[in-house]
Amino acid sequence: MKHLLQVCLWACLLSSGGLLHAQDLLTVSGTVSDDDGPLIGATVTVKGTTRGTVTDIDGGFTLEEVQATDSLQVTYVGYTPRTIAVAGQTSFDIDLSENISNLGEVVVIGYQEVKRSDLTGATAVVPSEQINKTVSNSLAESLQGLASGITVRNGGAPGSGAVIEIRGAASFVNTSPLYVIDGMIADANVTFNNNDIESVQILKDASAAAIYGSRAANGVIIITTKSGRKGPIRPSLSVTTGIQTIPQRWDVMDAAGFAELQRTSYRNSGLEVPASVGDDFDPSIDTDWQDEVIRTGSTLDANLSASGGSDNLKYFLSGSHFRNEGVIIGRGFNRTAFRVNSTLDLGRITVGENLVLTNNNIQQPLGGFDTGNPFYDMVTMLPVIPVRGDRYISDTNPGGWGIGTVDAVSYAKNQVAVTDLLREKINYLKLIGNAYVQVELLKGLRYKFNVGLENSDDFAKGLRRFGITQFNAAVRPSSIQDNRSQFSSLLMEHTLNFDRAFGEHNISAVIGTSDQQTQRNYTFASRSDIVESGGDPFEQINSATGESLAEGGVSTDYRTIGFLGRFNYNYAQKYYLTLTGRVDQDSRFSRDNRTGLFPSVAASWRISKEDFFRVPWIDDLKFNASYGTLGIVTLGSWDWRGTINNNPRAILGTVQVGATQAGLVNPDLRWENRKSQNYGVEAAILDYRLTLSANYYHILSEDALVTNLPVATYLGNLGGSPPVNAGSIQNTGLEFEANYRQQLDRVQFNIGFNLTTINNTVKSVGNRGEGIDYIQTGLTRSRVGEPLGEWYLLKTDGIFQNQAEINEHALEGNLIQPFAQPGDIRYVDVDGDGQITDQDRSFTGESPWPSLQLGGQLGLSYGNFDVSAQLIGIFGNTLYNGVRSSLDSYQNTNFRSDINPWTADDPNTDDPRIGVATNDQGLVDNARGNTDRWLEDGSYFRLRNLQIGYTLPTGTLDRLNISNLRVYLTGQNLFTLTGYTGLDPDVQGNGILERGVDNGNWPSSRIVSLGLDLNF
Repeated sequence: MKHLLQVCLWACLLSSGGLLHAQDLLTVSGTVSDDDGPLIGATVTVKGTTRGTVTDIDGGFTLEEVQATDSLQVTYVGYTPRTIAVAGQTSFDIDLSENISNLGEVVVIGYQEVKRSDLTGATAVVPSEQINKTVSNSLAESLQGLASGITVRNGGAPGSGAVIEIRGAASFVNTSPLYVIDGMIADANVTFNNNDIESVQILKDASAAAIYGSRAANGVIIITTKSGRKGPIRPSLSVTTGIQTIPQRWDVMDAAGFAELQRTSYRNSGLEVPASVGDDFDPSIDTDWQDEVIRTGSTLDANLSASGGSDNLKYFLSGSHFRNEGVIIGRGFNRTAFRVNSTLDLGRITVGENLVLTNNNIQQPLGGFDTGNPFYDMVTMLPVIPVRGDRYISDTNPGGWGIGTVDAVSYAKNQVAVTDLLREKINYLKLIGNAYVQVELLKGLRYKFNVGLENSDDFAKGLRRFGITQFNAAVRPSSIQDNRSQFSSLLMEHTLNFDRAFGEHNISAVIGTSDQQTQRNYTFASRSDIVESGGDPFEQINSATGESLAEGGVSTDYRTIGFLGRFNYNYAQKYYLTLTGRVDQDSRFSRDNRTGLFPSVAASWRISKEDFFRVPWIDDLKFNASYGTLGIVTLGSWDWRGTINNNPRAILGTVQVGATQAGLVNPDLRWENRKSQNYGVEAAILDYRLTLSANYYHILSEDALVTNLPVATYLGNLGGSPPVNAGSIQNTGLEFEANYRQQLDRVQFNIGFNLTTINNTVKSVGNRGEGIDYIQTGLTRSRVGEPLGEWYLLKTDGIFQNQAEINEHALEGNLIQPFAQPGDIRYVDVDGDGQITDQDRSFTGESPWPSLQLGGQLGLSYGNFDVSAQLIGIFGNTLYNGVRSSLDSYQNTNFRSDINPWTADDPNTDDPRIGVATNDQGLVDNARGNTDRWLEDGSYFRLRNLQIGYTLPTGTLDRLNISNLRVYLTGQNLFTLTGYTGLDPDVQGNGILERGVDNGNWPSSRIVSLGLDLNF
């Protein structure tokens, strides 16, 4: 059917094209002008073709051989383009209106809309056409590189979200921004369809975000979805399909190379060579575990929408399907969504709603210890182990999965076995939207009642078949489990908006209330000993025959009530003042700490409107400044209350049930506060062709939650140390953005560029005891005066080349590394105690935080062809290559193909001697994980996206009632310039404090896709 439709479409195009030649051709002429008179050099083209001309000194133009069904496209730099149907006419008088770039664009800033030129806060605006150029699981992933001040780290797995930070980290616990979708406060995660987006506003400073008060400290992302337009129904179809690959693989040894080096390793240690690489070595077994686990993935993104309406009723409808079959076996994600947006204008009363229903499915291995990490396991697994084999069949491994033996030891998981034995299907059925009624009470005064709802029914079915995935793994019974949860969030808001001008005085204001109730309930059931038939397991929990387990509860239940207000004033669009405030009450705090005030103030001066300003090439110049306080809640619903253990029993004649409070709590918990300063300048020059903006920000987070503060043991605390508002983090930096657009004859191009610097410093970590001014994690230390999560490791100083060097590495005649041999790693005795211990760890001076972020967007069009590109650059950060740490330990792992272990005959290498660590402390020390040996420069420059498109000429499409048909080819992540030896320097890491740790990070895929946009 698909091919039949394609043949019919092209047949119609060819037949209609033949008819056009039979029509009479016209010569058309006219003038192009604005309010001040003729426009010289305006471009007039026949739409959909390369035929055109430019206007003369009188604004006149003439075009020959124009068909009656053609349209004229008129463009001029600094003016809004116009398209005019010829419709048999031969003379035209065309007026163009001035377009002051995007300064006249209306921007949503939270409960209000203002012109972009009137903004006083730091707000980034990202249009939908930029967002939808990439194939992404989530909005956060799409925003990478598109705006200054925004840091995005991608996950890569189907159905996984990205980590996004706005102007650094405000908290030790959570850096996620607040999302507002059409007025509903809800998370725009992977269940949200990016193609429904009209525009995105990112509120970065206190002036812009303070209207959201207690939840805005990490920034606010406001999403406006598409709406209907007056006119007949306009259907649109877009389809993009592509293939995914992993751009880079680890270069590890095949079976022959592994066996040879493994034999060398054992011989160096004076040990008997294992049979798997010795007498029983089987060259026919040569497993490339990356080939077994990695596949060519695919993507499909199909969207069908329709919009239209009358003077009173406008509507937008859409249906979409997104599918991502991942590049790793057993992983996939799909989303189906239906949206209805409409507005009904009844004079003074406007009623509207924005509603979307999504059904989301994730397929992946059931999580747990036995699951492992494919990007770690497939690299370290031994090539002499087959995927499965008869010799591996046993009572605990009936599938015969290759997991290693006593003479071929590997503790990596067999990821092919993982996908067979451990299965999970997750379904999210989500309804999210809002409905509102707006009443114009008086001229310029509007009341709005907004009700928002997010409801999600989540169901995860996990299946564990009997078997093991790893050598010497614990044997667990087969089982099946059902995990259900229901999430609901109800928002009700009342606002009054006032907007009037009194001569040169312009006033807009909003006051209102916001009330949101959020709850999540869950139930969990499992049963062991599943039943299989013909190798296929029954997936109903009642089909299992073993022991059962069930539990349920309420994990989330809180309410937030807010009282908000904002006052905007400007005089003659020259002097601006914005006052914003919000008072919030949140049930996640005790009654004494439940209320918080979050104010801000901002001012702007448009100096370009002053009489004394006489710079003809500067069209607009404005200075901004703001200061305010924002908050964030990083608590659960019950953290300020004690947890009761109702299991104690006592025998007092009979069994008596008791209850105790197991752990201490902190009833004085309160909001984390973020005090924000912003100073900026905005300019438009060269007839608005070039727009510039620069901002300096200074943000101090206070009362940040910290945990594990010391608690006296005599207090009887058993539940972990309670969190305390005792931390502080400072973020400072510069942001710069530039956008240039130009038209040269028939060529139009635009260039966008953004730059960000982020410097964060820990200011306080609470009272942790004398001399302890830091938070310690596995590989990092967050110390007062240093960046968050700075690397805190042992320092290496090359390789011992001979025994003399080992002897010289001594203190008072005692060897600092007494077990070392030539070829071992030399460590620095930082504390000078004559031995290498954890006390010798020190700050490396390197940070996982980039010192510079760059983003670039390029656009070029000529006639019917267009080309666009997105680029990103991350510089100055350092990553920890955890996979290489395991590979280069030499123990129970495969080897890098380019490994060059030290020998006396070949000492010029960075790789230490090879051997088996049994009874050899020197080799154990060489494989230490907490050293700077595994740090690498994480800087990279990436072509994020490249798209080439062609729009078919409109003359032939008009016959088919098609207004636009565009086809395009897109390449995503086509190349990356980096010195990092891991798979991808775009690393999510291990939380906020270990953000640069790569223990098998899922890399971003390379995607090549073909797309079509069709508008009727």
